Amino acid sequence: MEDVERVIRDDATGRSGSAPSDGGPEATRENARTTAHRTASAGREAPVRPVGLGITGWARWFWRTLTSMRTALILLFLFALGSIPGSIWPQRGVSDAKVAQYFDDDPRLAEWLDRLWLFDVFKAPWFAAIYLLLFLSLIGCVLPRAAAHLRELRRKPPAAPRNLSRLPQHAFFDGELTVEEAAARLRRMRFRVTTGPGWVSAEKGYLRETGNLLFHIALLGLLVAVGAGALYGYRGNVLVVEGEGFANTVAAYDRYMPGQQVSAESLEPFSFTVDDFQATYIAKGERRGQALDFEARLKVTDAPGRPERDYALKVNEPLEVNGTQTYLIDHGYAPMFKITDGGGQVAFERPVPCLVVQPATFTSECVIKVPDAQPEQLGILVAFLPTTVPMNGEWVSIFPGAANPTAQVYGAFAGDLGLRNGRPQSVYELDPASLKKMRPLVMKADPLAVGKKLDLPGGAGSIEFTGVKEWIALQIAYDPGRVPAFVSAALAVAGLVLSLTVRRRRVWVRVGPAGAAGRAPDAPDAPDTANATDVTGAAEGAGGSGRGHVEVGGLTRTEGGDFGEEFAEIVSALKPGVNDAR
Repeated sequence: MEDVERVIRDDATGRSGSAPSDGGPEATRENARTTAHRTASAGREAPVRPVGLGITGWARWFWRTLTSMRTALILLFLFALGSIPGSIWPQRGVSDAKVAQYFDDDPRLAEWLDRLWLFDVFKAPWFAAIYLLLFLSLIGCVLPRAAAHLRELRRKPPAAPRNLSRLPQHAFFDGELTVEEAAARLRRMRFRVTTGPGWVSAEKGYLRETGNLLFHIALLGLLVAVGAGALYGYRGNVLVVEGEGFANTVAAYDRYMPGQQVSAESLEPFSFTVDDFQATYIAKGERRGQALDFEARLKVTDAPGRPERDYALKVNEPLEVNGTQTYLIDHGYAPMFKITDGGGQVAFERPVPCLVVQPATFTSECVIKVPDAQPEQLGILVAFLPTTVPMNGEWVSIFPGAANPTAQVYGAFAGDLGLRNGRPQSVYELDPASLKKMRPLVMKADPLAVGKKLDLPGGAGSIEFTGVKEWIALQIAYDPGRVPAFVSAALAVAGLVLSLTVRRRRVWVRVGPAGAAGRAPDAPDAPDTANATDVTGAAEGAGGSGRGHVEVGGLTRTEGGDFGEEFAEIVSALKPGVNDAR
């Protein structure tokens, strides 16, 4: 339309470059229509097509988007958000029994949760994707910024602006001060200094960006440490009764969770024996029964052929052997029973670890399985009471310590326990409904004190309560990323403190003869201080060592904080005679 209007205007005024036709205004309008038609036809003949990004362009766009700080923050938030389900739902390898309970209580919901990997959050593909993208994003953010920061460290501070009075901080005074003296005093205040004819430029606060980079590099180190621990580390749980031992082999673990790069030969070949375990409780007062201390006394052999050493294992004092740590995580009672079968033979005689059902009093439940009993296998259910007293017609425990231990048999079964069919089962459960040929023997008897015996009904044999031991639950872990992760976390905190507390600030000083210009408010505007290169001014005639008038300006390159107090100290330090006596 602009072409059409221009043609009409040119034809009407005779500026089209050719003589008007004899047809007058009608011919002029016809010429305009013809020109417009040609212009439109030319546009249709040569359409402008947008140029696509192509594979290289899309790859460049993806990399720039991934390595932006905004994307890194979003991925970091998603990484934290993705870790939350791991603390809401039980995880396989940590709470397998609770995972199984979810499937028993609500199979349909558990199936959907399992499809979303919510029972294996830290092994989920979506969590691994967030982890890897965050890793790449941080690398793409940190490396260019680190290179730019190194270049900034090598760059000299910018030259002094023409008019220092327009800076946020400004002061002037008259005195005997040279450029060399001003530069020396600023260096003593840990400024980076450069000088020119009649001026000094100083800057400090580079630790702010250093701290910011340190924080992000530490995050990378933390991610690497976590990944190394998952690949080359392992952990396992084991229950050990007093008087028994443990050797660090795969077969000795109750639960073993190795990293992908861990083999059986990777385990540290140490062993130990649990000599004794002591739990101390408050005996009186409102906090009666509250635990005070736990201690397991071990005899440790660091390697085959090495001498034994004593070690007191406590909750916050793990046993460490060449980087492998053994933690005390739980304890309970293991009453000792002697069971004689119907044929008069001793079929079972050892301690039985019991599960605590009432943590306040350590009332526990025990399951005794006797596969060698004759003529039929036996399964016996026992309640263990550490400190037994009668109450409301029942026997209960009132204290977690074993002051008056008793064992109460409340159920016995004879038949096939299913221990030889190859199907795994828990040592803490006895399920009559899932077993064949079970014949229940109902027991209603008073608790057994230590040394007492109870005959089983139906001539199935007898059970004798012979003593009390305690068991401890241990977690044995090797994590090569533990120390690097700690160092990375400490560096991240240090970097965060630096980035939040240090400010980038610049100071300029101009010296010149007395009465030099520079204090007038209507002086010419100062150029941008970050790019100022004009070194002309009133001090040019001083040859770089002028004396008399001193003008100081300063600003911070970051918001926050009050630079006025520090600037006043700088001005005071620059005044002649202040530092001369030091």
